[in-house]
Amino acid sequence: MTAAGLESEDILGCRTHEHEERSLLRRALEILYFMAPAYVANMSPPLVKYWRAWNRPISPRWLGSHKTVVGFAAGLLGAIATTLVQHIIGYTAGIVDYDRWLELGLRFGLGAMAGDSVKSFFKRRLRVLPGAPWIPFDQLDFTLGALVLVAPRAILGLWDVVVVVALSFGGHVLINHTAYWLGIRDVKW
Repeated sequence: MTAAGLESEDILGCRTHEHEERSLLRRALEILYFMAPAYVANMSPPLVKYWRAWNRPISPRWLGSHKTVVGFAAGLLGAIATTLVQHIIGYTAGIVDYDRWLELGLRFGLGAMAGDSVKSFFKRRLRVLPGAPWIPFDQLDFTLGALVLVAPRAILGLWDVVVVVALSFGGHVLINHTAYWLGIRDVKW
């Protein structure tokens, strides 16, 4: 082989590698876009702590006093609003059809809020205090709940689900620490 031939192969190899990196990054961004309604649903309830009107707990005995009706509704409405915006934007990434944005928003919102509530139920049964870290359940409850309800409408491979879980775990830690430092959340988890 000539030096020119080796150089060509190396350049081709680098281009292939760069293309794969761009493809992985693009897919990760598509997955973040797809999961945005679940993320917004999960981030909405802490904002209602500023709500001064009626906001009773869903079930203090089973879920704790911090899971409220208004917080649950805020999560649901946040997910619906996000899917509406995604529908208007019109980008699908081949994962889900946003023409049924209301149903999709309900699935994301209910799934995220139900996942969080199920985690809180078990957290209370195990006597883990509200606000105390419960890794990895605190980071993945809403993600898994949303995926369960959205899965019948989405085209996701196993690798996509692994990426969703990894990005959600890391993103949850980062966002909650930031919200804690900004005074939006009382705890880092």
